[in-house]
Amino acid sequence: MPEEQLFKTEDVHTRSEIAQTLTAAAEQIESGTVELTSATQEQSVSIPDEPTLEVELERLTDSETGEQRYELEYELRWTE
Repeated sequence: MPEEQLFKTEDVHTRSEIAQTLTAAAEQIESGTVELTSATQEQSVSIPDEPTLEVELERLTDSETGEQRYELEYELRWTE
């Protein structure tokens, strides 16, 4: 299935800022409409009543440096 990326942003923030962003996102998800905005992009999407929630925690190791990093992802999925 072809993938079409509609919106992406990635920036460093404090834990507090991230928590505020996730709280605002949770409120939008609960309302059924999510508005995504950045300096260069805008996207709006309707969330159905019962999407699938995936939570994933990974530890990744850089093959060249041996440096480890963690990724914590919250993902919603649904079909139209």
